[in-house]
Amino acid sequence: MGPEQVRAWNPGVPGIEEVFHARFVEHAYPRHTHSTWTLLVVDDGAVRYDLDRAEHGALGRSVTLLPPGVAHDGRSATSGGLRKRVLYLSDFPEGLVGRAVDRPSVLDDALRGAVDRLHRVLEHPGDELAASSGLALVTDRLATHLGGGVPDDGPVRDPRTAAGLRDLLDAHVVDGLALDDAATQLHVTPNHLVKAFSAAFGLPPHRYLVGRRVEVARRLLLAGVPTARVAVDAGFHDQAHLTRHFRRLLGVPPGRFAT
Repeated sequence: MGPEQVRAWNPGVPGIEEVFHARFVEHAYPRHTHSTWTLLVVDDGAVRYDLDRAEHGALGRSVTLLPPGVAHDGRSATSGGLRKRVLYLSDFPEGLVGRAVDRPSVLDDALRGAVDRLHRVLEHPGDELAASSGLALVTDRLATHLGGGVPDDGPVRDPRTAAGLRDLLDAHVVDGLALDDAATQLHVTPNHLVKAFSAAFGLPPHRYLVGRRVEVARRLLLAGVPTARVAVDAGFHDQAHLTRHFRRLLGVPPGRFAT
């Protein structure tokens, strides 16, 4: 494979139009625009780009957000090329376009870590609640920075909302629950919902849901249901999705559980 490498896919997560991973050595983007917000992190090397005719750079510790409709280009700032990961976001406050033009890069290690975790979740289909939870954290933190505020890293104490989400998750173990739908029903923002649940129960909602689905899978396996059917019947995306989480929680794959 040549030095220029790209991988792109639609993760099927509301708010994320495309995931794009690339390694570029010689390629340079001409001036162009996007209809979406461009959320960029650089894993190796550095990027130089002009945004609205002002020169900027993106380094490994920074998180860069380019607004829609604003012309920009891009090229490697080093002879060794670059590796980057990009999310193209459809949902972000339009009122922050001007702030993003003036200050497209944010130095925030917690935000950088959250973006990295979100990309790792998006590598595996089937974890929509985990992806939506991670996206809510990232977008809320970015919006706070661009709005001139300081992100609140403290826990959210809201046991009533947390209990409400737990009830909703328990009612939708197999068919699943969209984070936005749960937030609408409970009259809070998605990020508030995730933080409140995590503070009350010691784990984020997507891990709680996975644990409940593994419980369902265990009961099905013990009842003699063929392993090939258990994944779908327990709410997992496919056999690989079930096996990954089953092994993580119990130390063995489902085929070796009920013998």
